Amino acid sequence: MRILLVGEYSRLHNSLKEGLIALGHEVLLIGNGDGFKNYPVDIRLDHSFHGKILKKIKVGLYKLTSIDIGSWEIYLKTLLINKKLKGFDVVQLINESSIKATPKLEIKFLKRILKQNKKLFLLSCGIDHQCMKYMMEGKFEYSIMSPYLEDKSLFEHYKFQLQYLNEDYTKLHDFIYNNSNGVIASDMDYHIPLLDNKHYLGLIPNPINIKKIEYTPLKIEGKIKIFHGVNTKAVIKKGNQYFDEALKIIEKKYGDKVEIKTTYSIPYNEYIKLYDECHILLDQIYGYDQGYNALEAMAKGKVVLTGAEKEFEKFYDLKHQVAVNVKPDVNQVVEVLSNLIENPEKILELSKNARGFIEEHHNFIDIAKKYINHWQKS
Repeated sequence: MRILLVGEYSRLHNSLKEGLIALGHEVLLIGNGDGFKNYPVDIRLDHSFHGKILKKIKVGLYKLTSIDIGSWEIYLKTLLINKKLKGFDVVQLINESSIKATPKLEIKFLKRILKQNKKLFLLSCGIDHQCMKYMMEGKFEYSIMSPYLEDKSLFEHYKFQLQYLNEDYTKLHDFIYNNSNGVIASDMDYHIPLLDNKHYLGLIPNPINIKKIEYTPLKIEGKIKIFHGVNTKAVIKKGNQYFDEALKIIEKKYGDKVEIKTTYSIPYNEYIKLYDECHILLDQIYGYDQGYNALEAMAKGKVVLTGAEKEFEKFYDLKHQVAVNVKPDVNQVVEVLSNLIENPEKILELSKNARGFIEEHHNFIDIAKKYINHWQKS
């Protein structure tokens, strides 16, 4: 099969591509690399307005004319490479806003893609109209929208997410759902909002390239090392403030037993190297399931504080703990960290369980086969 993957912001499409190629398929990945994370793509689709001055020009022009010059640049780049975007058996979008242009330009792009390729699929693995609607209705016990639902003054922090509910993005959502062959979710946070949706094909777990990610059994010799990688643009949405407060308490309580390292908005390739030496990794608070960074850390055998709710455990029919579930509660985070620090044998046990879970449920070759099966059936 010839497969076109559009967009990347977690390494999901890269790992899927590696699995598909290993199975003998031809794959092209296009996208913008997701800013500072700089994920690899075959063809880069990005605008040029990243510096302070260029950003001001872009924003100023939009205010004067309502023209998003960055989006037009991206769209025009898709026209320049159009010959390379033809004749695919499957096209899969990473998100409803897959090329990061305005909704109207996304639709123009997709109309062309639909005409010159066979099948179109959508991944729900990040913020989109459906999960936003579900979160805003307060149907989750907690979600990344919980801070905003509790405090509307946080609007500026949530403008990006909230736009998926406006008229233009709703039209984009409807267009994709009505013209694609179906929607696939990558974890419980996107699976649950899609249940009973007629376009939903089911959950396929995130693919993790276990051949590239080496598992090193943990050893505790001296201090227990805790790593907290912060994306400064998503502090409130990821719940990093709960981790920060908890770490202050942990440092006072166990200063002679722990070593804490915090980083801020570093590129993906640096990030995965920096946490190599840690025992415990703090991922995110507002989730029912693990995000991509958490899964890669688990593949390395790290003990990850993340989303691992009952719905997740039930879906995978888990018989033992593979990750540490955390909630938006500083005391709860302190409690689970204290339990690990005081019981280091638990860290070693969880490390083995985490790697075993990734090998069983997230092996990139097995996941690629599941995608092929869904694509062929639909």
